[in-house]
Amino acid sequence: MTTTLDRPDSQGEAAPTGPPSPTAPAARTGLAAVYRFELVKLLAQWRLKAVFLACLVVPALYTAVVSSQTSLPADSVYGRWMNQSGWAGSLVILVFMGTLVLPLLTSVVSGDIYAVEDRLGTWRHLLVTVRSPRLIFGAKALAALTVTLALFVPLVISSIVGGLLVVGSHPVPGLDGHLISSGELSGLVLLSWATVIPPTLAFSAIGLLGSVSFGRSPLGLLMPVVFAVVLDLVHLMPAPVALRAATPTSPFTAYRGLFTEPAQVGMLGIGLVVSVAWAGLATYLAYRTFVRRDFTDLANDGSARRFAVTGLLPLVGLFIATAAAVSTVTGVAGSGINRAKLEASLATSFSHLYVLQNTELNRPAMSEDQLRSTAECDKGGDRVEDTGPGNDWRCVVTWTVPGAAGSANAIYQLDVLPDGRYMADGDGPKEVNGYFLVHTQTGDAPNPLWQFDGLVDLLEK
Repeated sequence: MTTTLDRPDSQGEAAPTGPPSPTAPAARTGLAAVYRFELVKLLAQWRLKAVFLACLVVPALYTAVVSSQTSLPADSVYGRWMNQSGWAGSLVILVFMGTLVLPLLTSVVSGDIYAVEDRLGTWRHLLVTVRSPRLIFGAKALAALTVTLALFVPLVISSIVGGLLVVGSHPVPGLDGHLISSGELSGLVLLSWATVIPPTLAFSAIGLLGSVSFGRSPLGLLMPVVFAVVLDLVHLMPAPVALRAATPTSPFTAYRGLFTEPAQVGMLGIGLVVSVAWAGLATYLAYRTFVRRDFTDLANDGSARRFAVTGLLPLVGLFIATAAAVSTVTGVAGSGINRAKLEASLATSFSHLYVLQNTELNRPAMSEDQLRSTAECDKGGDRVEDTGPGNDWRCVVTWTVPGAAGSANAIYQLDVLPDGRYMADGDGPKEVNGYFLVHTQTGDAPNPLWQFDGLVDLLEK
């Protein structure tokens, strides 16, 4: 086949030859232009449009419907308060988001942003246009980061608006029983959503690593979800505090420490630092893998062995190093849950909630100091050590009623989870915690002492 340079002209004569003209240098494509191009490509996908729509509609619909019902998700933190305050619904949504939903969203965005070029076979066209693998990687990573952060906006707004429209803005007790005003609640709810952004970005970076490492293979798309499931198993088991704090999933539950007074921010602070470290390392590993890749292989499906060596092992090393550092710095061993902590937390929560119940019943005002509440707990009888999580904790709270002779007792069965959260279920007397409703001047209201959630500071010695 002849080219235009050696093809005869229309008169049958050879094309004139002369000294070659200097070739003008091709204009380089900047990061901003490639970033805009990748962002438009992402937002044009129908599945991302569906995800945005779901984030905007589903939380509001869920909180609006559930908040108007009598059957509430009492197993979730603040679930039993959804029909009392609109802010509770947003916190319940946040519980569901942190388990698998946020990692799943990062799979849809970051887990496919490089692999889509492998499936469509467009790497050669993109490289010819941009001529810089580093520029391509940076633009795609920034586009994925932008879309991931943008998903938080409809999630937060929708989860708050649904409950506020149906129930309204009202105070609720904190996880130590003290009453949190509506104004303070608004700030704490927004701050709680902000604290889950760093761990979400860590899973987004893991998605980048999986997308780069496995090419067309669906393993890359599933990588954030796989990591989330494995790390959630660590949190479900009675693992040592150091291992729990060394995972980027820790902030998904550690934000609850913001709802105590004083705030329990130790686990949250460590979790945020760990999340940033995971995000940085995973992004670097993805970048190193990308710039070393052979783009001439159109059938690239990645290598599980290469991913294990260049991707998985460094992350495992970071996990081990972080756990060792946390154990050394904090000096806390074991689960971080023991009898003394539970007794102190339960007595404090009971005092705050007793005062709240006293106010609802329009009784003479009293303070927590007047009650002088104490608690005595036991786990599983005399043959079981009083440490660690479990649903076999039994506690007796003792307090002094102002103006009455002697003291009073209340029994609670505690279900203590490995993350330090516990649910106290009242077991008498019926006048204090025997019924789930109390009769107030304005009608029936939830009995704050019937069932309530508490929180143990795992890092406290």
